Amino acid sequence: MNHLDILQYAAGCLSPRRAVVLEVRGRTSGRTVSVPVVVADHEGGEYLVSMLGEEANWVRNVRAAHGHAILRRGDRRPVLLEEVPPDLRAPILRRYLALAPGARPHVPVSRRAPLASFEAIAARHPVFRIHDASAEEPSLRQG
Repeated sequence: MNHLDILQYAAGCLSPRRAVVLEVRGRTSGRTVSVPVVVADHEGGEYLVSMLGEEANWVRNVRAAHGHAILRRGDRRPVLLEEVPPDLRAPILRRYLALAPGARPHVPVSRRAPLASFEAIAARHPVFRIHDASAEEPSLRQG
């Protein structure tokens, strides 16, 4: 199924509007690894969320690649993925569940749960803010 999703998401056809393919260098193989993901929008930013938590291979690969990746949906978009601190993740997680019905069985709260429920699980579900690779150094905590 993932292979079919990757083809559809990358082409940008027959797939949800927020579906893309994440391409990142494998931390052990060195080969490009492709994963279908959903981009969540929140307060003007775009985010990737790991519905499978800390141990998802794409999360470990992104960390090993220092956030450098490609997003594909029709074209290739070089990006820098900046990990969001756990204390800022809850509203993004809630938005993600609203957009990604396939993720709901993997996240142990209802999409309609209060923000406090998302705060309780935030540390277990990595979230990455998407920046254009050509943009200046990202920072989530600007003064």
